[in-house]
Order: sequence, then C-alpha cells, then structure tokens
Amino acid sequence: MATTAAAVWGRAEQQDFRARVRGCLLGGALGDALGAGADGLTLDGIRDAHGPDGLTEPAPAFGRRGAVTAATQMSLFTVDGLIRAQVRRDTGVWHPPTDVHRAHLRWAATQHDWGPDERRKDNGWLAREEWLYARRNPPRACLTGLGDDRLGTLDKPKNPTAADSGALVRSAPFGLLVGWEPQLVCQLAVECAAQTHGAPAAGLAAGAFAVTVHGLARGGSPEAAVDRALEQLAARPGHEPVTEALGRALGAVREGAPDPARVAALGAGEDRAEGQLAAAVYCALVGEDVRHGLRLAVNHDGPSSVTGALTGALLGALHGETALPPAWLAELEGRATVLELADDFSMEMTQGAALHGPAESSPGWLARYPRG
Repeated sequence: MATTAAAVWGRAEQQDFRARVRGCLLGGALGDALGAGADGLTLDGIRDAHGPDGLTEPAPAFGRRGAVTAATQMSLFTVDGLIRAQVRRDTGVWHPPTDVHRAHLRWAATQHDWGPDERRKDNGWLAREEWLYARRNPPRACLTGLGDDRLGTLDKPKNPTAADSGALVRSAPFGLLVGWEPQLVCQLAVECAAQTHGAPAAGLAAGAFAVTVHGLARGGSPEAAVDRALEQLAARPGHEPVTEALGRALGAVREGAPDPARVAALGAGEDRAEGQLAAAVYCALVGEDVRHGLRLAVNHDGPSSVTGALTGALLGALHGETALPPAWLAELEGRATVLELADDFSMEMTQGAALHGPAESSPGWLARYPRG
C-alpha cells in the first residue's frame, strides 16, 4: 500500500488541518456522548424522559454527563495505530492494517484488564490512560473479532456475517489521511473493518464513511464528499446496499423539513452499518449547525450513540473544532486525551520528518508511539 507524495505544508494549511482533525475526533466523541443518553430508549421513551423535543442536551450515561462509549474508545486507538504505521515506516515495514489491528488489540485489553499493564512495553501513552479502561457497550463482533491475535483479512474476515456498525463507527480517522488518494483511504478502511466485521456492507460502509470524512477534511463540500464515496463504491462487489442507502440519504435532503421520522426511515432505528451511515450523512447534510445536526441524529429508536458519533465526526471535519458546542465540550469525558491525540496525529502527518527518520528520531516520540 502506497501513499501519494508528501504534501508541502504551509503554516495556514497545518492550522486548518489540525482544526479539522480536532473537530472530527471531538465531534465524534460529542455525538457519541449525546447519543449515549438515549441508547436503549425508543423515541417515545426519549420524549417521556426529556420532553416533547426529545434529547437536546447531554444527559447522564454510565453515571455522568458527557460519558463516551466504545465508539470513541476504538476511534482513538485507530488514530494511535495510524500514527504508529507512519513511525514504523522508517524501518522499511509498511502495512497499516497490521498497526491498526495491534492498536485495536490494545483497546481489547482495556475491556478486560483492571488498568494499564506496565509490563507491556508496546503500550505507548494512549493505552496508559486509565479512563479508557471501562466497558462501554462494546459491539459483540469487536470483542470476538479481537479475542485472539489472528488478523482478519478480506479473504478470511472475522465474523463473516457481522453487519452491524461496530467497524463503521471507528473508521473516521482513516479519512483524516488527507495525503492519501481516496481509493487508498477506502481500501484501508475496508481491510481494517474485516478484522471484526465480515459482511460486505459493513466493510463498504466503513470505506464510504472514511472517504466522506476525507473529502471534508480536504475542504470539500458534503455533497462532493458523498459523491466521491459513491464513486469509490461503484466498482466493489456487494456495494449495492450501501450505494442505495447513500442515494436515499441524498434524496431525503430534498423531501422537506428534517424530522425524526425521516432519520428513522433512512435506517437509524436499526444497527446495520449502511442504515447508520445513511442517517448520519443525512443529518450532516441538513444540520443547520453542529448542535442541530447532532440533536437530529440521536432522537430515534435505534443506537443513538452510533448515529451521533458518525454525524459528529462528519460535522467536525467539515467545520473544525471551534464550531462545536462549548458547553458540551466542557463536560466531555476524556477531552484532554482526545485533543492530545488529535494534535499528535496532526503533527505526525504534517511534520513527521522532523520527529523520526531512518537515521535519527526523537526519543520522546518513540516512547509515545513505540515501533515494537
């Protein structure tokens, strides 16, 4: 797998990129946390609990306001894996799916260990963050797919029938590889989805989501980003459910004022990857701002945290972190960790040559992201 030639990053371009990376990761976490307050409730149940407008502000989940689910946890480890892939490239080893898989295995350890294992020299800094050692409704396919060290591949995927959103919801970071061409972003997301989810639609939805984020992170419009995702899907076997779902999302934009019924009709009420993708794309397209888009995304019968996380990542990549609701950010669990990781990713992608190379590397950087 190869990338395009490294871009020359000016200061303004670096600042814009960092704002979009922060926006994508923080926005995904905000949507996840907002939706966590509605998970397990029907729309009627949400309205009974929060009033006729439904859930409009973060509500307690897992014992606090602003708590995130496994969707955010896994997305952070995806970022960790992508940084390590870049760092290990100096050694002549270049296989990003392996680095992402190893990162997700470190996430899997957080789901059964009491806390960080200091004996593990490959943990780096992220796996030492104690707040991540909490089980927050992880998808079953993610736990079983990462239950051993075998790498699931497109030829031999883990959980061949798993069609839920577990791989999709951790795939926004692939879209932040703005120096890559869209087809490579799509391919990487699809390959990494196969590590836990083998149903074709689950992997292709992850690929389409990553390409959509990619278009937004490059400064494109949402419509153009979705069109590029559809282009990438067209030649791939089994793309029809995902392509049709995205087509319905684009069509729904012109069908009248957005409401929960329209979001549910696109597939938000069921935990299937293509329906969750379509609902999130729709909410991002019609959202008047981040707050409106996220409120639209979480008020339905289905997995609200999933739709919220996907929508938040799209809107954050589109608008940057300064567009996110400050009062919601103030209560977000792990905000400092998300920001630190976002800035590390931005620094690696724009200034990696100053941090590590075949001849000389920063010891502090390699301690954070071991080549192991």
